[in-house]
Amino acid sequence: MPTADTSAQIRVVVVDDSAFMRKAISMMLESDPAIKVIGTARDGEEGVDKVRRLKPDLVTMDIEMPRMDGLAALREIMTKCPTPVMMISSITTEGAEATLEALELGAVDFIPKQSSYVSLDIVKIRDGLLLKIKDIVKRKHRLMAQFRSRQFSRLATRTVEAPPKPRDYTHVSTDRPRVVGKRFHHFDIVAIGSSTGGPPALQKLIPALPANLPVGIVIAQHMPPMFTRSLADRLNNLSRVTVREAVDNEMLEPGTVLIAPGGQHLTVRKRGTKAVIHISEEPKETLYHPCVDVLFNSVADAFGKASLGIMLTGMGSNGVIGAKNLKSKGGVVIAQNEESCVVYGMPRAVIEAQLADHVAAIDRIADELLAYF
Repeated sequence: MPTADTSAQIRVVVVDDSAFMRKAISMMLESDPAIKVIGTARDGEEGVDKVRRLKPDLVTMDIEMPRMDGLAALREIMTKCPTPVMMISSITTEGAEATLEALELGAVDFIPKQSSYVSLDIVKIRDGLLLKIKDIVKRKHRLMAQFRSRQFSRLATRTVEAPPKPRDYTHVSTDRPRVVGKRFHHFDIVAIGSSTGGPPALQKLIPALPANLPVGIVIAQHMPPMFTRSLADRLNNLSRVTVREAVDNEMLEPGTVLIAPGGQHLTVRKRGTKAVIHISEEPKETLYHPCVDVLFNSVADAFGKASLGIMLTGMGSNGVIGAKNLKSKGGVVIAQNEESCVVYGMPRAVIEAQLADHVAAIDRIADELLAYF
């Protein structure tokens, strides 16, 4: 029987205070011969030391640990030896908030604890997770370069940052210099799809939008229940538009961003020029809940050419069918470019299918959108 080429294996350090979880995660990862767990650690302090000495390709990091927790360990790793880190998160409000903080600090993704190796659903999520790890490791040098660039930018601007604007700010459409010329195409709704790397991407895009944005936005972000509410609250605190988790039967208003609740689909029905939100577990057979294809198809069917779709970073090709439907009805599609993605899967599928009207880095997608208003 042939053995794996150990020189080409992905080298992983697993950090968790539970011996059972360390073993379970290691078994899951090493079920793929391309992945090798080269070290484990019982807390963040030991984890930082192992990462510094062993220089792995990727780290899995529990958030709640004694002595040094996962967030403190993540800060140390990203400061001293930047390495792709996937957080292991509990499915609680506190876990969701800590996970979003971790993603802001530089973690590339997270694994919900209920989807870890102890879950009966592991067979459903394992293959996708292993593929995601391989994709992240292939891009690790680019991802860490992005992180260093972001940190340098923060340090360079820290002493000259203006105080935050109040939430009732309503003058001029945007305080950002427009880098894209005026475009002429009427839209009544914007739909955004995102997955791995989505929360930090949304944190760049949504706060760049003006309070008087003349349309509403709906988002399908692949996240578990509770995580989407924490994401909405975080974006709302950072943004001039109003951001919240969507509820069934509400009306989508201009200047409002509604995020599909984790575990459920968001679809829209047209009433006049506005959209009425529908939240449901149907269709149940989709791999993702919420599903970008379900959202984009709904928006395309209801609003036709008055629809604008934005495809952000994520694994796989979820959303390409919906984007094709949207384009066939005369709508417009914007895709995030490869260089600024954490995982270049969903945007690549749209671009390679020749469905993208515009391709841009994440910090320029707001300009691409605002050029139409």
